[in-house]
Amino acid sequence: MRNKSSNRVTPFLATLSQKFLLLPSGSLLLLSLSPTIAGATMCVQDAEKDMDNNSTNSWPLHCHLLLATHTDKKGSFFTTSTPDTTDTTVQSSFPLESIYEDEVIAEKKENQMNLTPALRSGEWSDIGERPYMEDTHICIGDLAKKFNYNALPGEAVSFYGVFDGHGGKSAAQFVRDNLPRFIVEDVNFPLELEKVVKRSFLETDAAFLKSSSQEPSLSSGTTALTAIVFGRSLLVANAGDCRAVLSRHGRAIEMSKDHRPNCVNERTRVLSLGGFIDDGYLNGQLGITRAIGDWHLEGMKGTSGREGPLSAEPELKMMTLTKEDEFLIIASDGIWDVFSSQNAVDFARRRLQEHNDEKLCCKEIVQEAMKRESTDNLTVVMVCFNSDPPTPVVVERTRVRRSISAEGLQNLRSLLKE
Repeated sequence: MRNKSSNRVTPFLATLSQKFLLLPSGSLLLLSLSPTIAGATMCVQDAEKDMDNNSTNSWPLHCHLLLATHTDKKGSFFTTSTPDTTDTTVQSSFPLESIYEDEVIAEKKENQMNLTPALRSGEWSDIGERPYMEDTHICIGDLAKKFNYNALPGEAVSFYGVFDGHGGKSAAQFVRDNLPRFIVEDVNFPLELEKVVKRSFLETDAAFLKSSSQEPSLSSGTTALTAIVFGRSLLVANAGDCRAVLSRHGRAIEMSKDHRPNCVNERTRVLSLGGFIDDGYLNGQLGITRAIGDWHLEGMKGTSGREGPLSAEPELKMMTLTKEDEFLIIASDGIWDVFSSQNAVDFARRRLQEHNDEKLCCKEIVQEAMKRESTDNLTVVMVCFNSDPPTPVVVERTRVRRSISAEGLQNLRSLLKE
């Protein structure tokens, strides 16, 4: 009857053409086919015996076939001197692609990983048809530098935000001025940005409660949407109905959800917390289900540790930027009342292809929204991830057979005009 060691050696020798075995210690075992296989068998048996006896966790280094291996730039293997051997070179006799990636592929992947967005941003806002301007926004290229935070090595953390106030502009301005500071001063900044941002939203909400309690005239509320770019990472946080949309080679990707009472998930959350929806309004008062502030509205925010139906906790979405990602549009709901996400991306791409001016593009979006008769305050922030304008998108048109004659089509057009 064969022992355990011989049972393991047999299949190993059957696959000896692979020539390499990764050791538990992380070293590479190079098995030579000459002069005989007996030496290799003995080496493996000795090693397995040591492992079965749990005498050591590493492979025995006394085996003359176990050599420290290296590779040169051409991919051939060579060995260093050991007490039992002289310097010798062993050429690999099988395709190196089975162990190492092709240099071109590896270099391409490395370049992709080292891609750093060339950020540039613009913004524009207008009071629109409203009697008061309650929107505000912020663009900070280097968040740590802005607040004299010197402990951040390497890449800058860029911060952008749009805040749509209601019941006054105090809450929106308070969040604009204090939320970035709370983020920077968090002990986990910038390594755990998701936790930091979520915690900072709630801290800002609590700080505004304290401020508005001391000065009742400040009582108001605001939506808050922020975007942070750190290296190749994009983190969007949203509480309210502002929206962030990413253009990925012309395709609109929504980076946030509108928190409105008609949203199924938000409606479920509100009802579970004792709130109600009346004619599309939260507790019959607000058209949104998440916001910072509004502490003066009875039954909205929780007290004494109890959570209320109006939440200041943001929803987060993180994405790794690629070369196909062109720009991010952050805008208040006055823009999205008359633009769909894809329509805004298409409009912005055309304008950037014409002049490649992000600030002018924001102005043109606002002006177009006014032409489309938006009745709200209008604010747009655009973050571009490279210095070049978007490249044209080639759309393959499929051939579709007409199911109506030319005469019938003309008659239909005439009817529609009437």
